[in-house]
Amino acid sequence: MAGFVRYWLPFTICLAVMFTLSGMSSPPMPFNIDSNSLHYPEFAVFSFLLLRAIHGGKPGVPSAASGIAAFLLSGLWGLSDEIHQAFIPGRVPDISDLGHDLIGAACGLAAFYMAAFYLNRKKARGGNEDG
Repeated sequence: MAGFVRYWLPFTICLAVMFTLSGMSSPPMPFNIDSNSLHYPEFAVFSFLLLRAIHGGKPGVPSAASGIAAFLLSGLWGLSDEIHQAFIPGRVPDISDLGHDLIGAACGLAAFYMAAFYLNRKKARGGNEDG
């Protein structure tokens, strides 16, 4: 249960927030930012948390299969989000949004891999940051 709470609960909360915002006819936009710009950080966080949950705190860098699975699942969520928006008054599905989602997902996964690589390397050197 502790593993779920630590790794899957943050991802599950992210899913709930994204679904809730997607279901709003006019979701709140921070600082009047264009909604297209929000796809990148939204899906970067989504894919980062998903890969973190899949990896589950195991030592080392996640496998390529884990990264591919996280990327594909991010794409499926983005596609389902666009389909969901077709049923929300005032919202319009847009295939270009899926492209923005995938770019954001790739950035989130790259960030996770870089962090895992750095932390793994740091740990292998006994925690000495100067290396």
